Amino acid sequence: MSRLENKIEANNRSIFEVLDNKKYTVDYYQREYSWEQTHIEQLVTDLCNAFLDNYAPSHQRSDVADYNSYYLGPFVLSDKSNKRSIIDGQQRLTSLTLFLIYLNNKQKELDLNESISGMIFSEKFGQKSFNIDVPERTACLDALFNQGEFVLPDEADASTINMAARYQNICDAFPVDRIDENVLPLFLDWLRELVVLVEIVAYSDENAYTIFETMNDRGLNLTPTEMLKGFLLSKYRDNEKRKFSNDFWKQTIIDLKAFDKEEDQRFIQAWLRAKYAESIRQSKAGSLNEDFEKIGTRFHNWVRDNLTRIGLAKAGEAEFDSFINTEFKYYVNAYQRIREAEENFTPDLDSIHYIYQWGIATSLSYPLMLAPLKATDSVALANQKMNLVAKYIDIFCVRRSINFRTFSASSIRYTMYNLVKEIRNKDFDELVEIFNKKLDEMDEQWDGLEWFRLHGQNGRFVKYLLSRISGYVDGLAGENTDFATYYHAENGKPYEIEHLWANNFNNHRDEFEQLNDFNDTRNSIGALVLLPRGTNQSYSDKPYIEKVVHYIKENLLVKSLHPLTYENNPNFKKLVSNYGLSFQPHPDMKVANIQDRCDLYRQISEKIWCLQEDCVGE
Repeated sequence: MSRLENKIEANNRSIFEVLDNKKYTVDYYQREYSWEQTHIEQLVTDLCNAFLDNYAPSHQRSDVADYNSYYLGPFVLSDKSNKRSIIDGQQRLTSLTLFLIYLNNKQKELDLNESISGMIFSEKFGQKSFNIDVPERTACLDALFNQGEFVLPDEADASTINMAARYQNICDAFPVDRIDENVLPLFLDWLRELVVLVEIVAYSDENAYTIFETMNDRGLNLTPTEMLKGFLLSKYRDNEKRKFSNDFWKQTIIDLKAFDKEEDQRFIQAWLRAKYAESIRQSKAGSLNEDFEKIGTRFHNWVRDNLTRIGLAKAGEAEFDSFINTEFKYYVNAYQRIREAEENFTPDLDSIHYIYQWGIATSLSYPLMLAPLKATDSVALANQKMNLVAKYIDIFCVRRSINFRTFSASSIRYTMYNLVKEIRNKDFDELVEIFNKKLDEMDEQWDGLEWFRLHGQNGRFVKYLLSRISGYVDGLAGENTDFATYYHAENGKPYEIEHLWANNFNNHRDEFEQLNDFNDTRNSIGALVLLPRGTNQSYSDKPYIEKVVHYIKENLLVKSLHPLTYENNPNFKKLVSNYGLSFQPHPDMKVANIQDRCDLYRQISEKIWCLQEDCVGE
C-alpha cells in the first residue's frame, strides 16, 4: 500500500464546505436511505433550537458570526482517483440535502434570494447533478426541488418512499412562525457556516471500512440506559433480587428495541419527563438547559442528581426494587401499548393511531400521554386517559393545520411541556375539564375550513383530513371501509387528491376575473375528494359535469355529489336525518356549491374532532 493509500485525514468542516459544489457517491452496501420520522424531526428541531438559543430580534446578519457552533458528528469518505464515496454518514448527509431543499423552497416562497442551491446540486459541462449522486434518487430529489412534492410511482423503492415522507416531515417540523422571512437569512448563514461535521477521509477502501467498523462497533460503550440500570441495581443488597430485576430490565429493553434500536432511551426520556421534570429552558439567548433538556441528553445523570424529586433520596433496597418492578414496569407497559397502537389500529386507542399519522413530535406526545397515569390505574383506565390525551393532540393539530398554523416542536415545546405538568396524575374527569377549557380558548377554530386550501407543502395533511372525513362517513353509513382504506390503501390502489374542477381557468370566467382567485377556489377543501390512483388521472382533465356521472361508482363522500345517491338509499339518508349532516347533490359545481361542500366538511370535522363521544349526536 502506498503512502497516500495509507493516509487518513480528519478535519472539521462546515456544511458549506462539505456540500457546496461537491460530489459524493454512496457505497452499494449502505445504499438505502432509512431514516424515520422521529430521526428527521429530531434533526430539524435540534438545529432550529440551537440557532434560536443564540438569536435575538435585534440581531443583524453580522451578529451570526458570534453564535455558538453546532456539531453534527463525523462522516467517513473513501477518496480514490478524486472520486469520493460515503462510507459512513449518508443518512445524515441525505437528510441535510432534504432539509436544504426545503429551505431553498421556503426562501423562494418568501421571495428571498439566498444562494444555497450549490449545496444541493452542482453543474459541470452544462450537466446538473445532485451532490449526493445516487441515480435512483434523482427523480425524487428533482421533483422536491422544483415542485416541493413527489408523487410516488407504483415501483418506488424504499429509499425514495422514505425521502418523500421525510421531506413532508421537515415541512411539518420547521417552525415557520419563529424562523420567518426576517429570521430565515440569519438561520441560513448559521447553518452554512457554523454547523460543523468532522470529515474523515481514507484513501483506500480497506482503511475506510476499518474506520467504519470501528465507529459502529460500540459494544464496550455503556448507553445511558445501561448506566441508569447499573446505578439502580447498585442499591440492592440481596443478590437474588438484583438478578431478578436485572433479568427483567434486560428483557424489557430487548422488547423495546424491537420497535427501534433507540426505543429504550426514548421511553425513559418520556417517562421521566412525564412524571418528574419540573423545569424547561427558556426560549431566549443564553438560557441554560433545565430538567426537560437534561433528561433528553443524560437522563442517567439527571436521576442521580434528582433522587429527592423521584422520592428515592433516603430510599433503601425495597424502594429501589419497587421503582424498577412496580413503577418502571407499569409505565413501560403503558408505553408499549402506545407504540403498538401507533402501528396497528386499536379501537380503544384509535386517537393514538391517528396522531402517529398526523400530530406533534413524539418527544412531546409521549410525555403528554404518560403524564396523567398513576401506577394504580387499571389498564382500561390508563388506556382511556392516554387516548383522551391523544384525542386532544389530534384536535389541536388539525385545528392548527386548517388555520395554517404550525405545531413544530420548536414552536410549541414550552406550551406542551407545561401541559405535561398540568395534567400529571389527573383523574379522567379532570382531564376532560382541562382539555375542554383549552380547546375553547384556542384561537384556531373550525371556521378556518372556509379559507383552508391545498398548497404545495400541505398535501400530506389534506390527504389525512380527507381520509378521516371519508372513513367517518363510511362508518356512519355502515360501510366496511375506513380511514386506513384511504390513507394507507394496503390492499389496493393508493388514493390521491382529486380536484372537482379541472385546471382550466377559461371554463370558469363567468365567476372569476383573476387566475389567482380561480386557483384558490379550485384548491379549497370543499373542492377536493379522494379517488384511487388511475381513476384520478383519467378524470382530472374533464369538466365537472362530465366527471360527476362517474362519481356514482366511487366512495360515499364522492358519490354524494351525484343525485342518484339520494334515491332508495336508506343508509345514506340516515346521514342527514340521524346526524344532521347537510349532504345534498351537486349536478353542477359553482362557487356556491363549493362553499356548501366546505360547510359540510366543517360539520363532519366538528363531529370527528370532538373531545367526547356525546358531541357526535344521534
